[in-house]
Amino acid sequence: MPIIGKLIKKTNEISYKRSLNKSKEYYHQVITLVKLLEKAKKTKFGKTYNYKDILFEDEVVEGFQSNVPITEYNDFYDNWLKDCIEGKRDIIWPGRIRHYALSSGTTGSPSKRIPITIQTIRSFQKTTMKQLTTLHELNLPDAFYEASFLVVGGSTKLTKTPTHIEGDLSGILKKYTSPVVAPFTKPGERITKLKDWNQKLELMVEKAPEWNIGTVAGVPSWCILLMEKVIERYNLKTIHDIWPNFQIYMHGGVFMAPYESRLKKVLGKEIYAMDTYLASEGYFGYQVSPDRKGMELLLTNGIFFEFVPFNSDYFKDDGTLQNQYQAMTLNEVEEKVDYALVISTNSGLWRYMIGDLVRFVDKERFEIIITGRIKQFVSLVGEHLSLDNINNAINSVGKEGDTDYTEFCLYADEVELRHYWFIGCDNETNEVDVMKKLDAKISELNDDYASSRKYNLKDPILKVIPTKAFYGFLESIGKLGAQNKFPRVLNDNQKEKWLNYLKDKKYV
Repeated sequence: MPIIGKLIKKTNEISYKRSLNKSKEYYHQVITLVKLLEKAKKTKFGKTYNYKDILFEDEVVEGFQSNVPITEYNDFYDNWLKDCIEGKRDIIWPGRIRHYALSSGTTGSPSKRIPITIQTIRSFQKTTMKQLTTLHELNLPDAFYEASFLVVGGSTKLTKTPTHIEGDLSGILKKYTSPVVAPFTKPGERITKLKDWNQKLELMVEKAPEWNIGTVAGVPSWCILLMEKVIERYNLKTIHDIWPNFQIYMHGGVFMAPYESRLKKVLGKEIYAMDTYLASEGYFGYQVSPDRKGMELLLTNGIFFEFVPFNSDYFKDDGTLQNQYQAMTLNEVEEKVDYALVISTNSGLWRYMIGDLVRFVDKERFEIIITGRIKQFVSLVGEHLSLDNINNAINSVGKEGDTDYTEFCLYADEVELRHYWFIGCDNETNEVDVMKKLDAKISELNDDYASSRKYNLKDPILKVIPTKAFYGFLESIGKLGAQNKFPRVLNDNQKEKWLNYLKDKKYV
């Protein structure tokens, strides 16, 4: 029996039992907010919004919500973050913020610079260790704990500017990773620093036989592509022929459902797929058990959560807020409601709306699923087509036809009053038939869409193109790689670039 694996497994068991004893009450969120306000009360932001006075109020949360407006990146950047990036001190967080994570954001948009403080880094480290302790519940063999952890991520190479250091979040975190952990993580420094995705992919495939992988983490499209390439290169039946201890896949960033069938094809045995809610802005939650549907929010991780119901009472048709102050706290939310997530963090983000929509699937355990993006929905004539509807319909129709539709997008034509769809598929496909099935499925899922299709919205049009076209487009705009995701609903700028690319490559 492997000695090291047995020791790690025992340590994991102890840590897991300790974590179970910690309360999950909303009280911890109030304490988190108080600590954040206390830390930042002498900053320019804290003085502007009277943090010192708020801390003396009987109802700190209400005082915070009535004083500080909810904001998005562009406004926060113009009013506050720009000064921090230029090297000014004590703006949104004490001292000078030295690290900024470049968030790819929506494909085709310029990168956002997200502040990363030493407190943020410690929160990421703490949560990573806590998440690993949940593996104890799976009763994995000792040999698994001796296997390596493969992260399919962006480049860890950082860029120094006169005022700060910036780059992918993984690169910033790597600076503070213990050398003890390094031998257990792959693909290694030489490969992780590479910015060219094709070069990185080729080297990972080349090194694959040398690795003993137990856990893979990353966005599904790129992780599965890597495994497919390994199988092809070494003429294998499944990825388990080369990585027999592969037991855990930690995924995030996109809906997993469209990729499930493709993932199963590369596997030789059952694995545990665990959802993770990790962004440049913070580590928000993770799936504590494969038997649980949602991801459990982390209430003591230096982040105060708020939730704005995604409906016409709170949002305008273009996705902007009706009121910059109204939001619900964790003790006010309900299940089966989509909420825009708002965070205040130990990196100095205050009432920051990150753009994700979440839904509580278990209010008592504070478990959520991600249902879409605020800006990635379609409502030309009141159809209110959400990303959740789109993903569910695509997954359902794909399963019905025993076909993997892992890459797809659509846009709304305001002149024609119709939706244009694009699906990546390498098999012969009847476009009219697939579109009819998608249209019917979405009508079944969404009453507003069904009504709009009956009275206002014209028949949608589908174009099936090779799957490689989606990756080729990403490469054409310099966004090919593990941290980038193809937008499912295209805005006007993205639509123009996409159509030009398709025409140039003669796909349409």
